[in-house]
Amino acid sequence: MVTTLEQNPLRVGARALRTPEPCVMVLMGATGDLAHRKILPSLYNLAVDHILPHGFSVIGFSRQDKSHEDFRGEMREAVNTFSRYAPVQPEVWDSFAEGLFFQQADFSDDSCYQQLAECLKKVDQQRGSQGNRFFYLAVPPTVVSEIVEKLGKAGLVTPDARGKSWTRVVVEKPFGRDLQSAERLNIDLQHVFAEDQIYRIDHYLGKETVQNILVFRFANGIFEPVWNRNFIDNVQITVAEDIGIDRRGGYYETAGALRDMVQSHMLQLVTLTAMESPVALDADAVRDEKVKILRAVEPFTAERVGRDVVRGQYGPGWVGGQEVLGYRSEVGVAPNSETETYAALKLFIDNWRWAGVPFYLRTGKRLPKRETEIAITFKAAPLPLFAETAGKMDSNVLAMRIQPDEGMSLKFDAKVPGQGYTIQPVYMDFLYGASFTRQSADAYERLLLDVMLGDPTLFTRKDEVEAEWRIVTPILDAWQSDSEGGFPNYEAGTWGPQCAVDLIKADGRAWRKI
Repeated sequence: MVTTLEQNPLRVGARALRTPEPCVMVLMGATGDLAHRKILPSLYNLAVDHILPHGFSVIGFSRQDKSHEDFRGEMREAVNTFSRYAPVQPEVWDSFAEGLFFQQADFSDDSCYQQLAECLKKVDQQRGSQGNRFFYLAVPPTVVSEIVEKLGKAGLVTPDARGKSWTRVVVEKPFGRDLQSAERLNIDLQHVFAEDQIYRIDHYLGKETVQNILVFRFANGIFEPVWNRNFIDNVQITVAEDIGIDRRGGYYETAGALRDMVQSHMLQLVTLTAMESPVALDADAVRDEKVKILRAVEPFTAERVGRDVVRGQYGPGWVGGQEVLGYRSEVGVAPNSETETYAALKLFIDNWRWAGVPFYLRTGKRLPKRETEIAITFKAAPLPLFAETAGKMDSNVLAMRIQPDEGMSLKFDAKVPGQGYTIQPVYMDFLYGASFTRQSADAYERLLLDVMLGDPTLFTRKDEVEAEWRIVTPILDAWQSDSEGGFPNYEAGTWGPQCAVDLIKADGRAWRKI
């Protein structure tokens, strides 16, 4: 049993000493799904926890025509639906809603940005936000560069300097489509913003269980001595989803599993699992170590792609007892689409700690269940002392479950009571829900607060995102030159195509049963 202090999950340690300065968030794309499901409910949750700065305000900036009251009504409904503190607390909501405003806008119209400047000036005067602002670009990636250019042209971006008002920008994934487009987008951003003003968001890094990887590794002396090639046989990272594309056919047709999940979320999990201990828990130190891991990944040649990377696309089947369509029958998807909904690969990290240890990654949609897990499989004991009496014994496995049942488990062998040496695997389990009585904050709560605090530790740096694309782009190029995917090649409700099974089976291993 774990004994803990009753603390606010966002007010622990050094963070308790810092309160965000008064500021305004300009939410580009305020009528979109992300704003309704995540951003506004997370801001409301921060208000319930008394973490938002005094006078905090939101200016919705979107194409639809609506009044401030219309916007407030829609956001109240969104909070009632998606907040972890639903239903809304009237006193908290009334105070929070006073800072919600809306401006109809065309992202390509210069006059709209001049009107935004006037609106910001009024909010600064009425709400005391002191000129501090951040722009959250919850918009399609195709319009990011244009918005950033017009923000600069309208004089809405000020230097981020100590003692003066600050301006920041939050950019959602996908950040580019390949290495070239990511580099171009970085150049466009840095024409207007300094690097320390740019927050490239990956919501996985805001999850408590993801942050706990660092604590688990570097706060517990028992694990670090065996966290290397001498004791670890392989690492498996699974991001499984039982849902399909959820009415996002237009987006998913341009992305696919490799861009949508591997390039961002999964490579971030790789870095946290494999990185060396940073010299300090600050943004540059942590991200320096993550970049070192990405740069150490063995490059994917065309030959390696053919051998170590597989892709799949789901056909019709059954998930959770319900019959579901195949990907090509989803709304917005071409009937002959070659977009992958599943990807699996084997990568190696060429450094002293991990040389020769395979990292197996797999992700897919319409799999049997929703699960994100990092599984560390340790090498077998060198002396098979019980082989004759116990038969084949299972390897020790440490599994870190990111979602939905957050926690960790350690599998090891134990003797069954009775005569002889019958051995079977047993488990040591840690569950967040059982050990901590307070509900974890949503990932967006942590990340939005960090933007206000000016802490970029959990955001992706320029060289980091480009290093991720250097790993993934050769795979995309190889697939483009060999477009025969043979799709669909796995039935919805199964664990993916047979070629993924063969990928790991060729090494004498198997995917972990989840």
